[in-house]
Amino acid sequence: MKDGLIIAAHGRHYTVEFSDGTTRQCFPRGKKSGPAVGDHVAVRLQGEAEGVIEEIKERKNLVYRSDDMRTKQFAANVDQLLIVVAVEPAFSMELIGRALVAACHADIRPLIILNKADIAQGYDKAAQRLHELAAVYDPALPVIPTHALDTSKTVSTLLPHLRGRCSLLLGQSGMGKSSLLNALVPQARAATQEHSIALDAGRHTTTSTRLYHLPGGDGSIIDSPGFQNFGLFHLDPSDIERGFPEFALHAEQCRFYNCTHRHEPGCGVLTALELGNIHAERHELYQRLLAEIEEKDRY
Repeated sequence: MKDGLIIAAHGRHYTVEFSDGTTRQCFPRGKKSGPAVGDHVAVRLQGEAEGVIEEIKERKNLVYRSDDMRTKQFAANVDQLLIVVAVEPAFSMELIGRALVAACHADIRPLIILNKADIAQGYDKAAQRLHELAAVYDPALPVIPTHALDTSKTVSTLLPHLRGRCSLLLGQSGMGKSSLLNALVPQARAATQEHSIALDAGRHTTTSTRLYHLPGGDGSIIDSPGFQNFGLFHLDPSDIERGFPEFALHAEQCRFYNCTHRHEPGCGVLTALELGNIHAERHELYQRLLAEIEEKDRY
């Protein structure tokens, strides 16, 4: 048996890296699955280049999304989540909100990266929306502007946030994640592709999840496929509520201990909403997430 780190996932086979720098293609035993990039595993070596994953070591966390059809794992043992958006194509505030709930549930520090900041037209509006979200979610939530094609500036801006941490790049297709990765880890040589202007939507360029070590070895970054939806069916109502930390202070004023903050009399959150102290867009997302898991529980 030999301990290693999963650095890439391709369907049901995984690339495992060992402490001596060698790698092997490895498979979980039998039909079981569940390993994720970032997992520390015990491998039984087979032949010259393969292995069987016999054990997944204890995880600190697991970032994944789930809906009524499937579960998609992003990565395990993550220290921070880099939510990548761009001035163009248009980004979804709802998907950002869902990613923030997932980060809170996994106890991961989130950062928002506003890429393509050199595009003057539209930058101010995009930056304002993100700063407003950060202000209501957590005043300490950073919003970092970058221009991935300006490699030196991107590196100097982002590296201080990445050193000594395992960071997961997450975002919709077309936001420039691969360009950011190439700037930070030149040897990654990740494929990039222009987004479709006609559709105002990105085309998927990353098809698998992979971990890269930062130059110098002080930290790592995990690239994941772009996505256009982010289900949170695996969470319960209390998990979802924790994903809206701006509710916490007002929830202390609720008349009922099991208040859902949707219709109950004497609800501190609804009172704050009426006074404008909670953003209506955030409360609407909270209600949608609760409705989704309630609908799931009916079947």
